[in-house]
Amino acid sequence: MIKRKLGNSNLDVSILGLGCMGMSEWYGETNDEESLATIHAALDAGINFFDTADVYGNGHNEILLSKVLKERRDEIIIATKFGFLPKEGGISGKPEYAKQACEASLSRLGTDCIDLYYLHRIDPNVPVEESVGAMSELVKEGKVKYLGLSEASAESLKRACNVHPISALQTEYSIWIKDVEEKILPACRELNIAFVPYSPLGRGFLTGKVKDKNNFDEKDFRRKVHLFDDDNFTANLNIVKELELIAEEKKCTPGQIAIAWLFHQGDDIFPIPGTKRRTYLKENIRSVDLKLTEDELNRINKLSNIVHGKRKSEGGMKLVNL
Repeated sequence: MIKRKLGNSNLDVSILGLGCMGMSEWYGETNDEESLATIHAALDAGINFFDTADVYGNGHNEILLSKVLKERRDEIIIATKFGFLPKEGGISGKPEYAKQACEASLSRLGTDCIDLYYLHRIDPNVPVEESVGAMSELVKEGKVKYLGLSEASAESLKRACNVHPISALQTEYSIWIKDVEEKILPACRELNIAFVPYSPLGRGFLTGKVKDKNNFDEKDFRRKVHLFDDDNFTANLNIVKELELIAEEKKCTPGQIAIAWLFHQGDDIFPIPGTKRRTYLKENIRSVDLKLTEDELNRINKLSNIVHGKRKSEGGMKLVNL
């Protein structure tokens, strides 16, 4: 597994990470035994970059990872987030909450230091300088090594960096969600901030395995995502059809094409596809060695022009790119 420095940090991170959210909620039934086996399989394959958050499963996800950290801490670069309030609802970037949330995450993870600590969303009621200022105190105290932001605008990134170096930005980015390319990705490169795309597989849609939204588990949040509304879902299947054609030509899967496309966008891109199953993990890992031709990249790039629907609900869209 290829490893590179994560932005301006000293962390040597596998270029493919593992998003762990789905192991605890949002994507139907969970299975801790299979999830733990998937985490171990990822480590055995050379993946060392694991993404979680305090809100995933209301702490369950961090506790799940703690079981592996207990045995293999030296092999793992752990990234977690704070900001969402699971019980009260809403978000908080208040300085006092940053410290409180960090202590709680450290306890659940069973570690004395978090490698990469993200503000999950910019709090519109708290200047980003205040939130990052509190996070920088955590670095000084040795509880956090490096800082990150999630779904932040280019302006917020620059303001944050005036307070403390930001090593990574996590935002949705994929073949069908490319709005970051206009301002946010260039700002990251100007500031030497690594870009960590979440949902690189379009919440599973770009794998070609999702043909009918009615097959989603009743607990699956995708039932409420605008991109998956009936009319949008049908229209967006045209994207998958083109990916399937390219995949057939290259003797790979559409999902591998989707991840490989991100690697072709720059050496500062570290996608974190989420999975809770070893089978899909192995499939994702094979994308690391997949090379796309200029013609294939041009065909893929045109697909974003035919996307139907917004990537989040109306409420969710209000919290992105702040």
